[in-house]
Amino acid sequence: MEESSWDLFVIGAGSGGVRAARMAAQRGARVAIAEPGALGGTCVNVGCIPKKLYSYAAGYAASFEESHGYGWSGPAPTFDWATLKANRAREIQRLNGVYEQLLRGAGVQLLRGRAQLAGPGVVEVDGALHRARHVLVATGGRPVGLELPGHELAVSSDAMFDLPVFPRRLVVVGAGYIACEFASIFRALGAQVVQLVRGEQVLRGFDVDVRACVGRELQRQGIDLRLGCAPAAIERAAGALCVRLADGGTVDADTVLMATGRVPNSAGLGLERLGLVLGERGAIPVDEHYQTALPGVHALGDVIDRVQLTPVALAEAMVLVDRLFGAGQRRLDYALIPTAVFTHPNVATVGLTEAQARERLGDGVRIFRSEFKPLRHTLSGAGERTFMKLVVDAASDRVLGLHMVGDEAGEIVQGFAVALQAGATKAQFDATVGIHPTAAEEFVTMREPVA
Repeated sequence: MEESSWDLFVIGAGSGGVRAARMAAQRGARVAIAEPGALGGTCVNVGCIPKKLYSYAAGYAASFEESHGYGWSGPAPTFDWATLKANRAREIQRLNGVYEQLLRGAGVQLLRGRAQLAGPGVVEVDGALHRARHVLVATGGRPVGLELPGHELAVSSDAMFDLPVFPRRLVVVGAGYIACEFASIFRALGAQVVQLVRGEQVLRGFDVDVRACVGRELQRQGIDLRLGCAPAAIERAAGALCVRLADGGTVDADTVLMATGRVPNSAGLGLERLGLVLGERGAIPVDEHYQTALPGVHALGDVIDRVQLTPVALAEAMVLVDRLFGAGQRRLDYALIPTAVFTHPNVATVGLTEAQARERLGDGVRIFRSEFKPLRHTLSGAGERTFMKLVVDAASDRVLGLHMVGDEAGEIVQGFAVALQAGATKAQFDATVGIHPTAAEEFVTMREPVA
């Protein structure tokens, strides 16, 4: 028996699902949302938020050491893993409560259970049926590891925030932003870290100069970065773990993190039973309006596998709600989405890489680069470098790409992303007065192209 009916039924209370539910309810729609786990999805619980908190924790270790150059002396405080975990858990629990309050305050019915499509416009949650005019699937993604002997002995990024014991020896398998972030964070917190990269460099898909700079900084930080090195098996050995490498070598570890990507979390939703053909990685295919091939069924966020970023899921939710319950005027431009990697130092980027620009424009590209020691480290004694790069269309003078490796890169690049969205030219960058002394001023003072 059908117990209720809704204008919108959302499956998954992560960033995109919660935003869509709230905004639709505020426009007068009758909305329900189903979630069996903690509210907020990956970002709040095992992603962006706890990762940034741990990144802050890691930053203190270097700051204590660097303070000596500024006249501070005395022993550095000791790090307590249990305290960090407890404080993080308390903050995440608070955020879970905030999400629930936001949903209930907007008039959304929150159902604490696992949902699946039972038929056209019908959703089943723990045996109860709900009819909906529109159904939104926003179930996010999940970590995926390598299928090698002993892979079950490794952990995913989801488990790293709450390891029972701090790993003194950590092996990270992977080269993406998640792998690099955890390698950097745990190294700064005191672990000995070996990072195994199957390819030629970390951060595939980023600008080539950014990749090289990050690789150097990871090594400078003390990470044993092994490029072109693949794991073959993981075994238990003398109360610890042993990673056997494809080249015959071995690496001992207390914890092995398998950070080799994430795939859409689309299994068990009943989609294929209703005739929907999923993508190769399990992605739910949608059109430009986030409509699937099933009438009345929509999907957005990581489960559609376009751009796996929280702000993108939020923006997609706003576009969908505007189309379903508003004027339908909102659009999302995927071409200029800024992103950051919270390694030490940070990485941030927006727009085209040099390779992407040259593929489109050939020789009609001008490149501006700058690398320098930050003012802070002239006294700290640290060897950290800051790197900046601009990619410019020679014909139009428009800035096509902006890249940075350095302290607070995300905070700096966010502002410049607005400029690129507005179509800023290199001449407008040059005409802008810099704030001195800052690292950000370098973006408006680079005058001579290097290529």
